[in-house]
Amino acid sequence: MTFGVTDPIIALQMAKHQQTLYVSRALGGFSEVSEPGMDCCDYPVDAVPKVLDEIFKSQMWHSQRQNHYRMLQPNEPRGELLIVAVGDMGFGGLTSTIKMTKLFVEAGVAMFHLDDLAIGKKKLTVGQGRTVVPTSEYLDRLTAARMQIDIMGAGTMLLCHCDVDHSEFITDVIDIRDHKYVRGATIKVTSLQETLKGAAEAGSPNLLAVRAEWIKNTKLLAFDEAVKEIATEDEYTAYTSKIGNGIKSLKYRRAAAKGAVSKDIFFYWDLPRSREGQFFCRSCVEGIVEHAILAAPLGDVVWARVDMPNWNDLVSFHTEVRKVFPKRLFAFGYTGDYDYSLNYQTEKFAKLWKERGGIEGYVEEIQTPALATKSMTNGFEKPSYSGSYLCDAFWDTVAVRDTGEGTGGKISEKRIR
Repeated sequence: MTFGVTDPIIALQMAKHQQTLYVSRALGGFSEVSEPGMDCCDYPVDAVPKVLDEIFKSQMWHSQRQNHYRMLQPNEPRGELLIVAVGDMGFGGLTSTIKMTKLFVEAGVAMFHLDDLAIGKKKLTVGQGRTVVPTSEYLDRLTAARMQIDIMGAGTMLLCHCDVDHSEFITDVIDIRDHKYVRGATIKVTSLQETLKGAAEAGSPNLLAVRAEWIKNTKLLAFDEAVKEIATEDEYTAYTSKIGNGIKSLKYRRAAAKGAVSKDIFFYWDLPRSREGQFFCRSCVEGIVEHAILAAPLGDVVWARVDMPNWNDLVSFHTEVRKVFPKRLFAFGYTGDYDYSLNYQTEKFAKLWKERGGIEGYVEEIQTPALATKSMTNGFEKPSYSGSYLCDAFWDTVAVRDTGEGTGGKISEKRIR
């Protein structure tokens, strides 16, 4: 298990009790930069590498200082402290990812992770609907990082962070591997953006309610779900037989449905698109598994971001990935503002984990200071400290009044849960 840290002195004290340190983007974003703010991935690209460099050199100095003392001790295993860092979304294009990777390697990091989230649309910390990128773009990021690590001949490990289990949007549908997860309108309606624009011009006092009602009445479904809603049991069996288990585009799925189902399938994924062009997508464990399997040859460890995980989800994810990659290593993490008392921070989950010996292959558990003891925190877990309320005000002003997105001023803890 590891906790987040940005200070060398705290790192020294933490080293007594754990094997790794995690340099958190959230902590770095509002404590180690000249323009602090909430965790929106808008801090400088070198912010985390600078913290890494400081902690790494501090640990090297302590290693030298203690070397004489250690050599006087019995020849027993002598522990090492490794640093795990966050690479977010690569901070730009592929060349930015390459440069960031170089900074990490030079700073002495043992492992860092890259997300499948969209740059500039990161609002996951306050629960405003996270957005993932197409599978091809995610794999390109990982490839860029892996290439730079190999060029430098480094042993730095790459952690592939998959956020698709609780994603709400995807930026594009260019990759047909994502098509089966994209959700569309299944009844004939005016588009979401036209509806919101009309409501705003008519002086609607609550665009959020308009948006929620539109989504409810439109029955947003993935195409396969839409087919199942219309088809008889025999027709749906014939449809699934036609598409098989391989990768199939929406065009192929439409053709298969037309030949197997007697009724027309109304499905348009453009109708619910957001103002920024995002498509709604269906989040599920199956999506994480597919991302993890595709990313496995490029990385060393997989981290499936699951906000409210349960034992069955963890086991399912682990089992399916290991069917393809039997020796795959896994990690999972806590986020301080989420209500883990409802899930795996319970005695029941802890008992299951202990009785069943954990899950084979899980080698890293990342935990923020919010879930540590009081002596290890100083308000970092509070939305009022980290800036959640201020970011809520920004997003509510821009998004809620203009497009109807967001949650209309509810406090952060309620949004997240």
